[in-house]
Formats: sequence, C-alpha cells, structure tokens
Amino acid sequence: MGGDGSGGVRGFRADKKDSGVTVYTGGPEMTRVDHAISAHAEALGVGSQATERAGLLRDLVELAKPGIVKMVALTSVLGFALSALWRGGVGWGLAPAFVWMVVGVVFSAAGANALNQVIEAHRDARMDRTRRRPVASGRMGVGTATAAGVVYSLIGVAVLTMGAGPVPAAVSLVTIVTYLFWYTALKPVTEWSTIVGAFPGALPPLIGWTAAAGISSGGVSASGGAGWSGLWEPGGWTLVAIMFVWQIPHFLAIGWKYRADYARGGYRILALEDAGGERTARSMLVWCGALFPVSLLPVMWAGPGVGYAVAATVLSIVFIRCALRFSKERSEEAAKGVFLASIAYLPLILLVMVADAAIASV
Repeated sequence: MGGDGSGGVRGFRADKKDSGVTVYTGGPEMTRVDHAISAHAEALGVGSQATERAGLLRDLVELAKPGIVKMVALTSVLGFALSALWRGGVGWGLAPAFVWMVVGVVFSAAGANALNQVIEAHRDARMDRTRRRPVASGRMGVGTATAAGVVYSLIGVAVLTMGAGPVPAAVSLVTIVTYLFWYTALKPVTEWSTIVGAFPGALPPLIGWTAAAGISSGGVSASGGAGWSGLWEPGGWTLVAIMFVWQIPHFLAIGWKYRADYARGGYRILALEDAGGERTARSMLVWCGALFPVSLLPVMWAGPGVGYAVAATVLSIVFIRCALRFSKERSEEAAKGVFLASIAYLPLILLVMVADAAIASV
C-alpha cells in the first residue's frame, strides 16, 4: 500500500489539469474497478426493469378487478352446472366446453372491468376507495389500460365462441356492452343506474346455462344448436332474476356506507338524494323481501328441491333481518351488515342450489 514515487496511489498516475483537479488514470486496478462498477450498474438496470415488469403485471391484474372476476366466474360455473344437471347430469364430455367457458368468462369480465376503470379514471381519482387503482393513480396510462381492456374482451368473446358456442359468447358481449355504455354511462346521471346496472350484472349465470345447453354429442356447434333454445329456457332466467334482485340491496348498502366518497366522485346514487336514509331503508326492505319468492323460482324450473327451498328461506330471512336493522338504525355499521349478508347470501344459495340439484339427479 506504499507510494510509487509518482505522488499517486500504487498503479495509478496523478495528472494535474489546468483546472487544478487531480485526475487518476491508468493501471490494471482501474480496469477491474470499471468492470465492477459497470457490472453493478447493469445488475441494477436489470433489477429495475424486472421490478417495472412485475409492477405492470400487478397493475394489469388489478385493472381486471380480480374479486369481481371471481364472483362472475363462480356464478357462470354454477349456471353451467345447473343447466347440465337439469339435462341429465354432468359428465366428462362437458369438460372441454366447461373449461373454455370459464376462461372466456374470466377474460370477458376482466375486459369490462378494465375499460370501466378507463372511463371512470377521473372520478376514481377523487374517491378514497378507488384513487389507488392503476389508471386513477397514474401508474398506468389510459392507452395501455384501454388496449388491455379491449384485448381482454376480445379474447373472452373469441374463446367463448370457439369453445362454448356463439350463444354464451353473445350473452357475454351483451354483458360487456351494457355494462360499459349503459350502466357506466348513467352512473353520474341518475340514481336509477343501480337498477339499470343490475341487468348486465345478472347475466353471467346465463352464460353458463347456455354453454351447457349448447353441448351435444358432437361437441359445440358453430350455429349454436341447442344453445339458442337454452337461451329461452326459464331455468336460466330464474338465475338471472335472483342475481338481478340480489344486486339492489347489495349496492344500496355500498352506496350508503361510501356516500361521501361517491359524492366526491360526482356519482348520482340514492343515498345522496336521501339524507335521512328513509328511502334507502325502504328500498332495501322491498328488494330483500322480493328476493324471497324470487329465490324459490328455481324449484319449479331449474332442478333443486325441498332442501334448497328450506335453505333459501333461511338465507332470505337472515338477509331481511339485516335490512330491518338498517331501517331502524340507518348507520354505516348496519349498512355494513347488509353488505356482508349479501356477500354471504349469493354464493351460499347458489352452492346449495347446485348441491340439491345434484342429489336430486342421482
């Protein structure tokens, strides 16, 4: 570590520049240091790129709203199962169409959700519960999100067409279009958008029902085959009816709990037109009450029997009790109770429906 007689560190030469700054040049040690620094910089660059790619992938998943996609997929799966059971049972011959149906529904729902976030990005940015979404937060550009939404939607409809048939694909396309250009467009305009939006939200079980209806011994028909007749079978529409009615108290509860947030976003919902909560409470009770008889319709047309009817009655009573509590208290806690009851109600009633229909078909 001693000096080399040149006034510099060993292996280096000190040169004086006119500016008075000492610059060290030469020597094999400098070459090794340069390589080390260069390699470290490249590693940092690669790591940064990997982090960016991982962040983009996370945002593309978040853009799809995975929670909603799961619920949509579940309701379409249960619609498929009920349709198959109603026609005589579930067999391995249905498996390919079932898999393609699930994939198509997942991509279709992801596309609708992504494009919804593009349309509502400026409103989402004002709301506490949505401002961290990819487009609203600025992490993802509008162009990227739009492209992702369009690609998701096209993949979904194409997969359904080729793998499950043109009828479920058509139902999926109607769902996407009405969700974006009907429900989303009306949200800042009228409080009735909640009821309007319940229509596209109720259609996923019909995608599953028609997919199973369109399967024949020869596979999926390009013309749709039995899928078109399945579209008009009452069994599929009883599931749509349950989904439609269930959504109203579900979203009324969300609207009441987050009414201040919706006001910041510029949306028109019942809770903002109803400061005391009387109309909201009345609507919750009416729709929860209507759900009871509607939930019994599948007994006549979709296959389940007495066991399902008992379970539907119990679940409806619990839901109504939660709505009654809100009508008395009109508090955020009571609204949360209605919301949680709705979240539990839907998967439970659909799973019991399928289980009872399966038992009856044995």
